[in-house]
Amino acid sequence: MKFLKKLKHIQFGWKHILVIFIILIIFQVFVSHLQQNTLRGLLSDTMDWYKKNSAEQIGNLTTTSLELLLESDPLDNSEDKVNRERNIIHALNSILKQPLMKRNVEEMCVILPHNNGFVAMDLGQALYAYFYNREVSDTFINSSYHRAVTRYAGIHSNMIESELITSFQEEQNIFHVYVPLVPYGEYSGAVYLKIHPDVSFISQQILSSFNKTILVFSSLILTGLLAMFYISTYTLRERDEARELLYKERETHLQEHIAQKKEHLFTKRIYHTHHKAEKVMGFINEDLENVDETNIKEIKYRVSKYANFISRVIYDMKWYSPPIQTMRNQAFRTNLNELLRFIINNIFLRISFPVKNIEFKFNLDESLPCIPVNEFVVWEVIEPLIQNSIDHSNKDVIIVTIGTSYNEMEKCSTLTIEDNGQGILPDLLIKNEFGVKRIFLENISTKEEGENCGYGCYLAYEISKRCGWELDAANRESGGSRITIFLKH
Repeated sequence: MKFLKKLKHIQFGWKHILVIFIILIIFQVFVSHLQQNTLRGLLSDTMDWYKKNSAEQIGNLTTTSLELLLESDPLDNSEDKVNRERNIIHALNSILKQPLMKRNVEEMCVILPHNNGFVAMDLGQALYAYFYNREVSDTFINSSYHRAVTRYAGIHSNMIESELITSFQEEQNIFHVYVPLVPYGEYSGAVYLKIHPDVSFISQQILSSFNKTILVFSSLILTGLLAMFYISTYTLRERDEARELLYKERETHLQEHIAQKKEHLFTKRIYHTHHKAEKVMGFINEDLENVDETNIKEIKYRVSKYANFISRVIYDMKWYSPPIQTMRNQAFRTNLNELLRFIINNIFLRISFPVKNIEFKFNLDESLPCIPVNEFVVWEVIEPLIQNSIDHSNKDVIIVTIGTSYNEMEKCSTLTIEDNGQGILPDLLIKNEFGVKRIFLENISTKEEGENCGYGCYLAYEISKRCGWELDAANRESGGSRITIFLKH
């Protein structure tokens, strides 16, 4: 009863069985037909070889018997010569007639050379006269073997050289066999047999057994498929239930992992920007102390930029993942060239004494259009990349070249940051399974352990993705590294 109750919950109907049964029958009929044709072809080739081989065996046995009899040399000058002659002729007739008693042998004779031609003999008296008396009587020559003699004349030379059995197949089941007759080791002629082997009974028996095997095999397959269908349906239902629970559990874990990753990234971003914010606050205090009538406009512009950056830092502290519209929006109109000049002149070159070992060069495309990204988000991307070029150059005189270009046809801008340093280590340019180079991965740094290992390239890469940009790193052929940002408009 429990089994019947479970069976009700399984999607198992007569339509399923019918479809499977019809498919199985069609498949089995096709396979059976294909296998029968293959088997018939195999049997045909095998039986052709068997028929030919059996025909040659009959001819070989008959020829061997003749050779042994002729090599016995029973005649001498004894008084028993007449009886011995009669016995030899009787033996020759027995050898010649014995194969004809078989159902498959239709003709048999011995073809021997005579007067620049060939004659066919099928009587013991004729063979006795030819081999022992060296006589050929026209009364013993059988003209009904004319075709066999003519065919032998064409192969006589080859058979003398090879002394091998030669066979010809006529139609499907008729074989003409020529066996070399070599008494005393000398080629004398050939024994000819026309044989019609009949092995259809064997083929029918094999095919009949094969059909029975196919029927049993098909029945077993049908039974097995029905059992498998029931088991698989029951198993799939339980699997689907388990899979649904697993998916829900994985969804929960994935949501927790995403939340943890956002919080982790938020912590790193805040730590990174907080360090820059402290430096910018120092610049603001310095500007306010040095303000006068001559530089008030310049300082007002700088302090306004600094203050807006601090405001952005404070705003970012409220979000694990800031809304995308606060990062990129058509309302933002950021002049990238102007922002690059400001960062270089008012961040990297903002020190008490002139920088002698770092030189910045600009190669900016003035036709570059404004980009719809918040300028302080761009600042968060560009500043750590430039700082990375400086920190890892290992040169006494560092030259950093910043360039921009705009491709109007492709509606794409390019920002490059190049340096003349030692370049990026090759293992940092290897891509992981997601196609991201190691230099942009988390916790990857070239700094020695114990130094202040930041997350500049990692944060720049993550922020660039949210802006819809592509970030790449490579080494220059002339030395140094190149960071490229592709900005699609």
